[in-house]
Amino acid sequence: MNTPCPFCEIGADRIVAENSLAVAILDNYPISAGHTLVVPREHKASLFDLSAQAQAAIWQLVGEVRHELNLKLTATGFNIGLNDGVTAGQTVLHAHVHVIPRYKDDVDDPRGGIRWVIPEKARYWTN
Repeated sequence: MNTPCPFCEIGADRIVAENSLAVAILDNYPISAGHTLVVPREHKASLFDLSAQAQAAIWQLVGEVRHELNLKLTATGFNIGLNDGVTAGQTVLHAHVHVIPRYKDDVDDPRGGIRWVIPEKARYWTN
């Protein structure tokens, strides 16, 4: 049984920002308040399977989303990234970029950021 792609039929009511090649929606399972996904309109598993024009449109929208979140929330930083491939943790095989606002003291020590995907390698400054 094929599961329908949750990003191929996004309702207009879920879209918080858009351009001709991408949309931004709030994440259904947010890491923090304001966690937003920027999703290409075209279904491709990897961002790198998209045209240069589509990739540029996605990154433009990421910048706009970050700017808007920065105005609306009290975020003091952002993690922005993507999981490219199942081995990297991608669970929805439709390319998307996470824009995750971060807040002062949301974790004890934020150093290392995305490096925490492999915890034993995260604290590189202590080696």
